[in-house]
Amino acid sequence: MTGALYLREGLTLKRARQADGEEVRALQRDLRATGYLRRGIDGDFGPMTARAVRSFSYDLLHNDGSGGHDGAAPVAVTAYNRGRVSQVTDEVDQGLAACLAEMAADAAFPKLPESPDPRAANETARETIAGTVSTVAPVPWLTQMLRQESGLRHFNEPGAGDDDRFVVVGFDRNRRGVPEQVTSRGYGLGQFTLFHHPPRQEEVDAFIADPMGNLDTAIQEFREKFDRFVNGPTSGTRADDRIAEIGEGELRLCKYEQDDPRYMTDCRACAQEAERRTIEMGEPYYPGAAGRYRLTQYYRSPERYRDVPARAAIGCDWPYAARRYNGSGPNSYHYQTRILLRLAGREW
Repeated sequence: MTGALYLREGLTLKRARQADGEEVRALQRDLRATGYLRRGIDGDFGPMTARAVRSFSYDLLHNDGSGGHDGAAPVAVTAYNRGRVSQVTDEVDQGLAACLAEMAADAAFPKLPESPDPRAANETARETIAGTVSTVAPVPWLTQMLRQESGLRHFNEPGAGDDDRFVVVGFDRNRRGVPEQVTSRGYGLGQFTLFHHPPRQEEVDAFIADPMGNLDTAIQEFREKFDRFVNGPTSGTRADDRIAEIGEGELRLCKYEQDDPRYMTDCRACAQEAERRTIEMGEPYYPGAAGRYRLTQYYRSPERYRDVPARAAIGCDWPYAARRYNGSGPNSYHYQTRILLRLAGREW
């Protein structure tokens, strides 16, 4: 097992210790494969590795596999503890090391996939996206969303001294007062989110290992947000900005008719032709909104966005669906704004 290098009597790995880089690499590889390290197999026990160890130790104490609204995990992380870890820690003693090594070697624990040639796999995915035309959801919008989500990468591409080739993963830690807990993970191109951990093997096969499966999942998810979370029957299924700016009328797929070649394909021109606005931190999300644009842990800048295409002037409801793809809170408004800017060929 890969854990053999960090399984050694008396060895403790931690940030302050100048450990053998290969020991740390083995540790990082197993943390990456089991879904605790966001990125980096470089032999440096830095803050990201320390945070991964804390999240792993937290799960050894608390993650019983019950999951969230998307169902249970296939195994309970707590089952690997067996009394060897008693507190959340960022140090790897031999008790914690044995837990990780056993988990990494257990076929019942689905692992995150890696690619033998991630650059080629990512380029193939980008070429496929560029050549995709869909009447389910507009690919120009989706392309900019994937760029925002993952940089249009499904697998991490290794760099100097870093051999990380695993699928791109993003973490949310949204439980107030418990920064050690990873509350959800997004995977691959579209960062499709799961609230249970580890993922089920069928999820790994369907959209975590396969970039094209991930793209298909993102397209379907984007359309579901459009159909069910823009002008739905309850407050939780509505986009408040859409209701305030457009009203409760019928959903608008595109301002062009279906037999027009521009139908759900000419999105960049629509964004570029729309009137522009400046968005300042502190102003309401929309006229009359209680919530206001503000900087967050995920969006620490800028203080204002300039030349943003006005979402109400685009002529369709995809700007509102794009926001709901990211949720409904303050981060979703930053997300929507950046997608609008990217779609128009601008940055912030």
